[in-house]
Amino acid sequence: MIPLSLESVAAAVGGRLCDVPDAALLVTAPATVDSRAVEPGGLFAALAGEHADGHAFAAEAVRAGAVAVLAARPVGVPAVVVDDVLDALAALARRVLAAAPEAMVIGLTGSAGKTSTKDLIAQVLPGHGPTTATVKSFNGEIGMPLTITHLDRDVRYLVLEMGARGIGHISRLTRIAPPAVGLVLNVGTAHVGEFGGREQIARAKGELVEALPAKGIAILNADDPLVAAMASRTRAQVMTFGTARGTDVRAVDMRLDPEGRASFTLVAAGCDARVSLNLHGPHHVSNALAAAAVAIGLGADVEKTADALSRAVPVASGRMVVTDRSDRVRVINDAFNANPDSMEAALAALQAMSGGRRTIAVLGEMKELGADAVDGHRQVGRLVAAAGVDVLVSVGGTDAQAMADAAQDNAPGLTVFGARDRDEALTLARDLIEPGDMVLVKGSHSVGLEHTAERLAQPDTVGG
Repeated sequence: MIPLSLESVAAAVGGRLCDVPDAALLVTAPATVDSRAVEPGGLFAALAGEHADGHAFAAEAVRAGAVAVLAARPVGVPAVVVDDVLDALAALARRVLAAAPEAMVIGLTGSAGKTSTKDLIAQVLPGHGPTTATVKSFNGEIGMPLTITHLDRDVRYLVLEMGARGIGHISRLTRIAPPAVGLVLNVGTAHVGEFGGREQIARAKGELVEALPAKGIAILNADDPLVAAMASRTRAQVMTFGTARGTDVRAVDMRLDPEGRASFTLVAAGCDARVSLNLHGPHHVSNALAAAAVAIGLGADVEKTADALSRAVPVASGRMVVTDRSDRVRVINDAFNANPDSMEAALAALQAMSGGRRTIAVLGEMKELGADAVDGHRQVGRLVAAAGVDVLVSVGGTDAQAMADAAQDNAPGLTVFGARDRDEALTLARDLIEPGDMVLVKGSHSVGLEHTAERLAQPDTVGG
């Protein structure tokens, strides 16, 4: 973090110092809302959550090395006391960003692929300038300000995921970190129940390009009509990526190797170069094109961009993490989250990687689909059948059953099992897996299948 005195922090967030022995003490490490993640010299933001109040952990955070606590009331340890901790966190992020005037904000949003694309951009841009990117998938009103506090003065590019669960959410984030580049990946079905439909999702995602200045760059997915239509909502220069002719950054001659890794020719700015991805699944071609469009839009060389994409590796946990066990079982952990679009991508990857091996899909319920939940799960069931999956373990309640029923209706030879939760799914899968099997694990984060996938990746989980 760019060092700031507690006096400067208080001024930036409109707070007062309480129990602070020296107002000149410097905050030199990032802020956090988890007392277990405090770094020496950092700042602990005591948010009151649904299950715990951060104020109860203030003393623990200071013992762990926090210089002070951002709090809504005195806590008996050095604190900057404010009316609203969340608003103060946003104000702190704006202050940190102002201390790095050369940092260009690159905002990206989309219903699927944000974190994978962010990780690709973060591996492509450093050759063009020092880069900081969203920590993990911290992309909301809490996480994005926390990411900004990781900023150093020499950073040239700040890559920020911007997530939304409703209209106005991205607008709020762009007021904290005004973007110079705005990337919209897709408009899918993530959180469709909260938005009320894909058109409303498009309206919310488009807030990113509306926030761009006239000298900015809006980078849009030409393969998604709802995203392409956002060109009319921005005053910035528009760049497109996709597979169709006339697209500014384009993929041609795409191929998949036996591991399900894509290669393609990157065509942009009158040049072309071959890209061979280390990421599993054909859906990563679109993510790679988006990352390339960002880099090329900022002046990067096409060949160097292609080379950087070819050297990029998976970063985030729970997103197409492939583990090969000693018994030739391959476990694909894509369990961080799920919606019908990402389920389709994961099943396509499973199919591409199977190579004739028996395939097992351990699929959990998809939350946040609202009134579309049953139809969404039935859709995924049909996708399971179309992908030729051999065994399905559906995890959850009524919606999981709808997925299982649709899968079996469309593939009568499919073997289907039901599990109530992640632990029962683990027990079932352990009994089902045989040496040489290919196993995909995916579901909404709240279903907890990351735990199941991690356990299945261990070599002792083959059943008798």
